[in-house]
Amino acid sequence: GGWLLLQNCHLGLEFLNELMDTITMKESVNENFRTWITTEAHPEFPINLLQSSIKFTNEPPQGVKAGLKRTYSAVTQDLLGVSKMPQWKPLLYAVAFLHTTVQERRKFGPLGWNIPYEFNQADFAACVQFLQNHLSDVGIKQGVNWSCVRYMLGEVQYGGRVTDDLDKALLNTYARVWFGEHMFSEKFCFYKGYAIPKGNTVEDYLQYIEQLPVIDTPEVFGLHPNADITYQTNLANETFSTIMSIQPKDSSTGGGETREAVVQRLADEMLEKLPPDYNPHEVKAQLQKMGAFQPINIFLRQEIDRMQLVISRVRTTLTDLKLAIDGTIIMSEELQDALDNIYDARIPKLWFRISWESATLGFWFTELLERNQQFSSWLQDGRPNQFWMTGFFNPQGFLTAMRQETTRMNLAKGWELDSVVLYSEVTKMMKEDVVGPPPADIGGVYIHGLFLEGAGWDRRNSKLIESAPKVRTE
Repeated sequence: GGWLLLQNCHLGLEFLNELMDTITMKESVNENFRTWITTEAHPEFPINLLQSSIKFTNEPPQGVKAGLKRTYSAVTQDLLGVSKMPQWKPLLYAVAFLHTTVQERRKFGPLGWNIPYEFNQADFAACVQFLQNHLSDVGIKQGVNWSCVRYMLGEVQYGGRVTDDLDKALLNTYARVWFGEHMFSEKFCFYKGYAIPKGNTVEDYLQYIEQLPVIDTPEVFGLHPNADITYQTNLANETFSTIMSIQPKDSSTGGGETREAVVQRLADEMLEKLPPDYNPHEVKAQLQKMGAFQPINIFLRQEIDRMQLVISRVRTTLTDLKLAIDGTIIMSEELQDALDNIYDARIPKLWFRISWESATLGFWFTELLERNQQFSSWLQDGRPNQFWMTGFFNPQGFLTAMRQETTRMNLAKGWELDSVVLYSEVTKMMKEDVVGPPPADIGGVYIHGLFLEGAGWDRRNSKLIESAPKVRTE
C-alpha cells in the first residue's frame, strides 16, 4: 500500500520490462500502491510502460512573468530579511530577473545563445548565497563592490557554464548594464515596464510580478523584434513535425492509394530521374586533362566523391525500399524511417546525414539534380565561367582552393598564402550576362547563389536596403 520510487530509470531499461510484467501480472495489488519513476527521455524506454503511466514533466516556465513568479514562490520571508542592507532586496530581484532572462534566451536558439546552456535553479541559489555573503562582509559603510559582483555573476556563477566567447561577452554585458549604483535610482528599469519593485514582503513582489505582461517582446532580453518571428516559425515547424510523426501509420488510406503504393510510385519516379553513378576511371582521366593537382580540381574531385556517396545512398535506399514493400526483404528500421519520411515529403535520415538541409523532399531532390549538373558539366566541359557557391558541400574549401590558385599565379611577385585575403565585389550582372571568367589582371571567380536574410540589395546603387516595404498608416 506504499509508494515505490525508482530514480534514473534510463540507466536500467532492461529492468523496466520486468517491472511492467510484475505490475500487470500480479493477481492482487493494493489499491493504494503507486510506482513513481524518474527518467531522462530515451528512445528505447518501454513504450507500453510509458503509455500506461501518467506523465509529469518539470520544465522552466515560459516568459518573464512566469519565471519570476516561480522564483519568488520559492523565496521565503526569512530570505528576504536576511540582510539589513538596503541593496539586498533590489539585488535579489535583479538576480532573479537575470536568471529568468538567461533561461528565456534559450528558446530563440542560436539568436539567444551560440551554445544552449542548462542554467537551472542551482545557479540562482549560488548567486543568492554569494550576494548574501558579500553584503555581510562589506557592511553598510563600505558599500557594494560592484566589480566583484559583476565578475562573480558574469564570469563565475553563470559564466562558469559558458564556453563561447561571445556568450561570455553577452553575460558580462548584462552584469555591467544591470548591476551598479544606477540600479537603485527611480528611473532604472531593465526594459520599459520592467523595473525593480519596492516592497518588504514576498507578497509585495508577487503582486508586482502579477501585473507584468504575459507575453514578452524580445527587446526585453536585448534582441531584435524579428527574433520572435524566427522563434514562432521554428515552434510552428516543430509542432507540425510532431503532429506528422504521430499520425497513424496504417497501410490503407480509405478508398485511395495505400501508403506503400504512394511511396513505391515516388521511388520509381526518383529512380528514373536519379543521375547515373560517376565512373571513377573517367573522372580520373578528365581531371588529368584539366590538371589533377591544381587546387580547384582537387576540390572538384572531393565534391564529386561526396556527391557519388549521396547518389549511391539514395539509389540503394529506394531500391531496398521497393523490395521491402513487395515483401522480398524485411522492412528494417531505417527503411521504415525512409517510408514514413518520403510519404510525408520529408528527407529520410539516411540521406540527410550525408547531404544538406532543405524544406521538403521535393526541393532536396531538385537540388541534388542541380548540384550534380554543376559537377558533371564542370567535369565534361571544363572549368565554368561562374560557380554556384551554395551548391557545394564545402564552400569554404572552394574559397581556400581559389586562394591557393591565386597565390601560385603570383609566386613571382612574392605572394604567400597566409597573406592572401578574400575580397568580394557585387557586380551588376545577372547569371545570363556572364560569358567568360573575370579579366586575367583582376583574377578571382564569379559566384552566384548567395542570399540575404533581413535585408535586400539595391542593384542600381550597389548597397544594402531594407527588404520589407515601408508602410504608412494614418
